[in-house]
Amino acid sequence: MATTHSVSNQAPPLVGYDVFAADHALREGVARYAAPGRHAEIEAELGGLGRTAGSAEAQLWGEQANANEPVLRTHDRYGNRIDEVEFHPAWHSLLTTAAAAGLTGDAWTRPDGHLRRAAGFLVWSQAESGHGCPVSMTHAAVPALRTDPALAAQWVPRLTSRQYQPGLLPPQEKAGCLAGMGMTEKQGGSDVRANTTRAVPLAASGEYLLTGHKWFCSAPMSDVFLVLAQAPGGLSCFVLPRVLPDGSRNTFMIQRLKDKLGNRSNASSEVEFDGTWAQLLGEEGRGVATIIEMVAATRMDCVLGSASLMRQAVAQATHHAAYRSAFGGLLIDKPLMRNVLADLALESEAATSTALRLAASFDLDTPQERDFRRMAVAVSKYWITKRCPVVAAEALECLGGNGYVEESGMPRLFRESPLNSVWEGSGNVNALDVLRVLTREPGAVEAFTAELRLAEGADPHFDGALKDLLAELSDQRRADTLELRARRIVERMALLLQGSLLLRFSPAPVADAFCASRLGGDWGSTFGTLPASAADSLATIVDRARPRTGASTS
Repeated sequence: MATTHSVSNQAPPLVGYDVFAADHALREGVARYAAPGRHAEIEAELGGLGRTAGSAEAQLWGEQANANEPVLRTHDRYGNRIDEVEFHPAWHSLLTTAAAAGLTGDAWTRPDGHLRRAAGFLVWSQAESGHGCPVSMTHAAVPALRTDPALAAQWVPRLTSRQYQPGLLPPQEKAGCLAGMGMTEKQGGSDVRANTTRAVPLAASGEYLLTGHKWFCSAPMSDVFLVLAQAPGGLSCFVLPRVLPDGSRNTFMIQRLKDKLGNRSNASSEVEFDGTWAQLLGEEGRGVATIIEMVAATRMDCVLGSASLMRQAVAQATHHAAYRSAFGGLLIDKPLMRNVLADLALESEAATSTALRLAASFDLDTPQERDFRRMAVAVSKYWITKRCPVVAAEALECLGGNGYVEESGMPRLFRESPLNSVWEGSGNVNALDVLRVLTREPGAVEAFTAELRLAEGADPHFDGALKDLLAELSDQRRADTLELRARRIVERMALLLQGSLLLRFSPAPVADAFCASRLGGDWGSTFGTLPASAADSLATIVDRARPRTGASTS
């Protein structure tokens, strides 16, 4: 054996650990929002899922699902249209685990359901992100379907099942179903009122035939889809199954799969309807109002997905730095690297804390909480999904050249990182949604502001930033430039929400460094520029963020 090639100074794989137990911010958030009598039960469930997510087997599933991309089969050998997508077995293993963990149904079926499900989504998405798309859409379809008791009775029990059963079968023969969504068309994008898909009513009440196209339809092998189409009464929402009750296949032509930057494991497609049977959900002309609850839930999952990806990126970066030596010492002990890692850790913890607060608002579901999340989901979706790519890029760089190599897993995280900012409304769409709330929904503005004020007096940087924001929003002389300033306003709102949560619930070193940098103005334009005032806290912040194999919840 050659003696010139010995491996040294390489970090061991981050494998065989409990993803939940190793995440202090997540564990503390679950303890904070769970009902006292249910905390131990929830933590035990999440610990089991966390150990699975951190296992070598689950990590291999993620690699395999992305390396072996789905394949479209439009026709069988005889020329018959079949419109099926083939997935690698790893994809099915990921979805089987997700469904069994309640990630498609817990939010709607169990006490503290949204908290359970949000924390589980944060944990399990760290194994692989792409399969989170059908998981998210299935979860999100439930509130929209509940607007029609008959359709809800047919579909909700199957969508909230803990069983995953792939394959195109009549829904009544399946133990569990998945849901998808079709809104976007070539000519409209986010402007769904420009949709041209037509819905022609049949003689039977509530039944229609749809003709048109959808430019983006993810997870086309799902069992049922909520789609928008132009009915005689205007843009309406429809429930469209892949397989009809009699066992025949609905007309659902998958024209091609998208060749995407990331999210390679998930099949995103273009589909055509040609006399496709569907049932009206809600009233004609009320399509957007009907499907909006689904959109709100999937936007929430964009926040969760980005927070999960950021956490995994920080976990990998801090783990690598704890083992890799350079220039006479471990990277994690070098002041400049420590500044970078601590800065990344602040971003991740802020995202996690925000995501769990939003989940708790869904569980509480009081008028005050509904007003709060009306504003907070849009604010958080805008900001947290915007921060995800820069966190992924900086974490990748922490591994140096190793981070640029596919085997490290960091390129997959990086390619995935911009997606949630695009899904369910790009940054501008969400910023404009916030402006709509600011100008038309005073109850939501009041509830959001009340949440920020809960941290007043805890930090001078926070207090000054909050005062400046409120003054800007109340300045009627600048009303004509409100849209021009929308992104800046939403960014400040998001940072203040995160600052408020960290000041109330996170350790002082985390909260103080966050407010001094993000709200105090003493911060550079890249990670690793935390102010000197935070120097004594950097090691504490990094140690809190660093995962350790063998971590437990005790």
